Amino acid sequence: QERLVESGGGLVQTGGSLRLSCVGSVFTFGNYVMAWFRSQAPGTAPEFVSGASRCGRNTVYADSVKGRFTIFRNNAGNQVFLQMDSLQPEDTAVYYCAADRNSLVQIGVSEREYDYWGQGTLVTVSS
Repeated sequence: QERLVESGGGLVQTGGSLRLSCVGSVFTFGNYVMAWFRSQAPGTAPEFVSGASRCGRNTVYADSVKGRFTIFRNNAGNQVFLQMDSLQPEDTAVYYCAADRNSLVQIGVSEREYDYWGQGTLVTVSS
């Protein structure tokens, strides 16, 4: 069964950087649009952060992270990454990677468009 596992979260000071990683198993990674979402409070719907097309050439970012976060992927290694720079306390959240098996080109921003999810990794930014 398809599985996604995130890593790289942790505690960082304001202005610091983290790189999140997501590894997929039983995936042909190049067949999926990949995205990162985050949930800032228990029970709230995940918020779209960034997504990358199947080949990684096209990317989309939420306005709140544009210019600070970078998504990139290594399809041969079944990995997708989120480089997070200039972190702010409002970036504190559980971050999830997600895979969309249906989209050929479009990078969806709604969690309903994604079929597979990881368990999440916690990012805490101290002020």
